[in-house]
Amino acid sequence: MRQFPLEMHRMAPGRVVEWRLGHAAQGGGEGDPAGRKASFNQDKHFTVAEVSRGADDPVASWIAVTFEVDGPLDEPALAQALLSFVRRHEVLRCAFSRLAGEVACEPFDPAGLTLRPEPVGEFATSEELVAFLSDRFKRSIDTLSWPLFVMGAVVREESSTVYLAFDHIVCDGMSMPIVVHEVETAYEALCDGGAAELPPAPSYLDFAEEQRRDYLAIDADDPRLGHWKSFMGPAGEFFPRLPLDLGVEPGRMYPIVNEASTLLDAAEAEVFEKTCREAGGRAFMGMLASVAVCLREAGGPGVYRGLMPVSERGRDTWAHSVGWFVNTLPIEFDASPGRDFAQVMASVRAGFGEMMAHLDVPFVRAWELLAPVEFASGSWPYPVNFFSYIDMRKCPGAERHDDWRPTTHVWSARANGACSWFQRDADGMHMNSIHVDTPAARRSMGGFQEALRLTVREVARTGGFRRPVALTAPRRPVGSPLDVAGAARRG
Repeated sequence: MRQFPLEMHRMAPGRVVEWRLGHAAQGGGEGDPAGRKASFNQDKHFTVAEVSRGADDPVASWIAVTFEVDGPLDEPALAQALLSFVRRHEVLRCAFSRLAGEVACEPFDPAGLTLRPEPVGEFATSEELVAFLSDRFKRSIDTLSWPLFVMGAVVREESSTVYLAFDHIVCDGMSMPIVVHEVETAYEALCDGGAAELPPAPSYLDFAEEQRRDYLAIDADDPRLGHWKSFMGPAGEFFPRLPLDLGVEPGRMYPIVNEASTLLDAAEAEVFEKTCREAGGRAFMGMLASVAVCLREAGGPGVYRGLMPVSERGRDTWAHSVGWFVNTLPIEFDASPGRDFAQVMASVRAGFGEMMAHLDVPFVRAWELLAPVEFASGSWPYPVNFFSYIDMRKCPGAERHDDWRPTTHVWSARANGACSWFQRDADGMHMNSIHVDTPAARRSMGGFQEALRLTVREVARTGGFRRPVALTAPRRPVGSPLDVAGAARRG
């Protein structure tokens, strides 16, 4: 399961049907207390959408997932599986609104939810189909309007592709494998005449309530903000800068480039992970060390400073819950010239340990208290150094990914910097980046991605940084369509 632009998905054409979610009445469901409050992440996301809408410059984005169902599709069974999935996760049946200055999320009664099929039409080519889905998601996903997701399927005689696209306010990247696992498991059980047995999935709204109870009342002098203050240093910069020339002007947002490529194939990724373990770390640490060295060679400092999203699900409690369980934390470590791979890895390990010791403080709350001017602006103030890594092989349902062939896709209308996501799956190590569409950014990001690919392959081959990083290397072509189902069949 990997993440790449939807436009790269060579999805077989077919007949498209969608399911429209409806409700009988708002609130009042047993176990669904009225007046629930949004989490810090949700509150900030909703507020940005409100402000941008008021300025007639709406901010738009979505997260989508697709997966395959073999054989003729049982449409009533799929509809029931989708409805059961929505009823199971309270955050998906919430309408968000501004009440008395706070963002409230009012849950609908699960028993009152309905799902109505709506035929869309036939698509003759993959290109027409993907163009339709891309436009559909952009037009239909609206932070300020319920429902906050779209559900449908591309139906063919021998297989179907199921798709769901969500606003970020109700989910995160780690929710996508949960979507696949639950819908596929419920569908297969219904087709066999039974019911799916799924593990407990506590409500994200309960998580949000706990978080607000613990951190809403803190102020800028709270000792729990000490790690953030230390990271900001004398300069007082809350956001670590990305040391690449993207050619952006302060205060301006730009259209985006969304691209993806494979850094290591399956065999190379295994060797890379073994090398990282021999150096006392893990694969994501080796990737972060490689990123740091490449940015340093691009003109960045010897000390890496960046933001890193970390899952707050824990090992058990929220492992099967859909929601925005992400905290973003600062990480800092030494990647100075002359340090070998093992030394940089030791620094990454120490920096990561220090970061995780301060996992509890919510990023949005720290941002609001320590950088109030930037917080009021609605977006990050300049290109920010950001690193995200997910090992998809450890997600719920990963043992069935060869059968279900799931993919994830992210999109944003505009940006003022760059974000890169790294995924490990059974096929290797992959990278998906969204960055501003400027000539400087295309050059800088192209050189960085190629340098990183060469660096991680060098680590896999030799066990370290043996060769100078070439940031001027020709850019590896990206953007060719990916035939997910076909690749699985050939494999």
